[in-house]
Amino acid sequence: MGILRPFELDPFDLLWKDLFESVPHFSAITQKISHPVDIFETEDGIRFEVAAVGLDKSDISIIIEGDQLRITYEKPNKPEESPIYRGIKRSSFNLTWKISTKFDLSKLDASLDKGLLILTVPTAEGKAVKQIVIK
Repeated sequence: MGILRPFELDPFDLLWKDLFESVPHFSAITQKISHPVDIFETEDGIRFEVAAVGLDKSDISIIIEGDQLRITYEKPNKPEESPIYRGIKRSSFNLTWKISTKFDLSKLDASLDKGLLILTVPTAEGKAVKQIVIK
């Protein structure tokens, strides 16, 4: 029998608690993201497509910290005209994902084309899925 720790939650308690919370502790890529992003897993790795309408490449910051990928944009605080209708989202964003060791973040490639920021992260060498043939 283990040590009784009345104020500590075991993994089952955390999972049970997670079922009833609107913001779970165990978040996955499928969670609601407030900025338009498409994420694809390809044969060669993973690709992120982030909406960047009206932004220049110097406006966007891409930071890699260990196994985390962060993409940020800070909207400048300048007075704008009041539009008759506003349909284009122009807001700051701070997107962060924990990337599996299956992918090699050190070889990340980024490009900005026609308002779409495209980041590709290749599969790490030796980490690709292999099918073994039985001899």
